[in-house]
Amino acid sequence: MLEVALICLATGVLTGFLSGLFGVGGGLVLVPVLVALFAVQQFDPAIHMPLALGTSLCTIVVNGMSSTLAHHRRGAVDWNIFSRLAPSLVIGALIGAQLASAVPSATMKVAFGIGELLVAVRLLTAGKPKPGRGLPSSLGMSAAGAVIGTISAMAGIGGATLSVPYMTWCNVVMQRAVATAAACGLPIAVAGAIGYVVSGWSVSDLPAWTTGYVYWPAAVAVMLAGVVMAPVGARLAHRWPPEKLKLGFALLLTVLGLKMLLF
Repeated sequence: MLEVALICLATGVLTGFLSGLFGVGGGLVLVPVLVALFAVQQFDPAIHMPLALGTSLCTIVVNGMSSTLAHHRRGAVDWNIFSRLAPSLVIGALIGAQLASAVPSATMKVAFGIGELLVAVRLLTAGKPKPGRGLPSSLGMSAAGAVIGTISAMAGIGGATLSVPYMTWCNVVMQRAVATAAACGLPIAVAGAIGYVVSGWSVSDLPAWTTGYVYWPAAVAVMLAGVVMAPVGARLAHRWPPEKLKLGFALLLTVLGLKMLLF
């Protein structure tokens, strides 16, 4: 148990830093690590992915709050965009958590890796968005929020993987998109974590120290480290040029996508 806690603390340092730097909740890093840890601990392979996803979303609640606060203090969070996306993000996350429990872990793992690679390619190859393009109407924002929320809950992430490219496509400045994505991750994480607790509540033979599909020893360790490191990442995000931040985000997705597919 001590070894698991130390690994989770180290992972929390990284996920917290990335949460502040890229607006991601940390699930992109945490989910693969948790899947590997659960395999080492010889948990039932059938629960590896849902348990990793639920635990990841639980940590994002705390890490995301720390990251959002750090960006808000710099005036970077666009609360208007947040308010327009939040209701549909919650609905999508609740749906995604329920759908994930019905999909085999192996299928989820492959889909997770492929999705990361596709977004990375899009970020690396996309040119500058059309100057006149802006955010859509309320209906369009609701549709985008529902899609982002559903996919994010199914992948155990805070949604920045989707919301950052979406906002930059709508001509939101990269730093502002990252900051707002951190805030948007909160309703996804809260709704998604609740959904995974509910969907795993009646599952028998779960490991000790779990509530539904949330494994608390890993969640607490990651949150303790992450809440300290998120402000550090946020400070760096506001010092990097937008194009450098975009490249770093794409490279992160590439490495993690390959990790999920190959290992």
